[in-house]
Amino acid sequence: MPSWLSGSVALSSLVSLILGSLLTITIQLIRNKRGLFSYSVQHERIGISGSDNSLGSVAVTWNDTPVPRLYVSTVELKNASLKDYENVLVRVFTNDAHLLNETTYMVDTTRAIHWTSEFAQFIRVEPGSEPTVEQKERYFKQRDYLVPTMNRGQIVRLTFLTVPATDQNPNLWLDIVHTGAKLKFQARQEEFLGIPQRSTALAGAALSLIFYLFAIWLIDSVWVAAGLCLLFGLLAAIPGALLLKLFRLIRSWVGD
Repeated sequence: MPSWLSGSVALSSLVSLILGSLLTITIQLIRNKRGLFSYSVQHERIGISGSDNSLGSVAVTWNDTPVPRLYVSTVELKNASLKDYENVLVRVFTNDAHLLNETTYMVDTTRAIHWTSEFAQFIRVEPGSEPTVEQKERYFKQRDYLVPTMNRGQIVRLTFLTVPATDQNPNLWLDIVHTGAKLKFQARQEEFLGIPQRSTALAGAALSLIFYLFAIWLIDSVWVAAGLCLLFGLLAAIPGALLLKLFRLIRSWVGD
């Protein structure tokens, strides 16, 4: 074998070894990445009390007690990691509103989410008795839930009727307790094909740049290249979203 060919083979083998090692390390890092839960909160005002001497009055009441404003507050918790979790403790709490009625469930399933046994026992009121001040304070300011199973990508939706104590929207927060997982607040974003629009725009812009480079390299006609680039730019959100969907799919395979 010629010496130059032998050297090329050795170099190729070395490069392959390095790239293979880097790929293995990357896959291992993805698999061992710390679990991440994200949550968002959205408020919609559904009622407001007011009075006018000429036009009449509107009253929003709760248990026959007038309240100034009534909101529907929705909290969504998502398992944004590559791991599945069991028995996740979830707490919703507020310091400037009252939590009233609730609807809790796991999205795309028929499963409801229930209180923890400790919380249910604490607020339990015996028949014929009245709730204590501590029970009312806990119930109106906090709810504790146990999610038996939360797979990767799974979303838990917690919806409450809320009455704020101020003229502003109520503030709700989320807390979880689980080994190896952290929680991050994420403002709700508009989505395109199931992907946040901001992410699709960035991915589409990157693909547009790549398409532009190939167009000016392979196409002789400036007008044809310009027209194709303009068309691709107008539709860039679609390939951007598809690219990110593909990335999510590959990431889920690697995480298995």
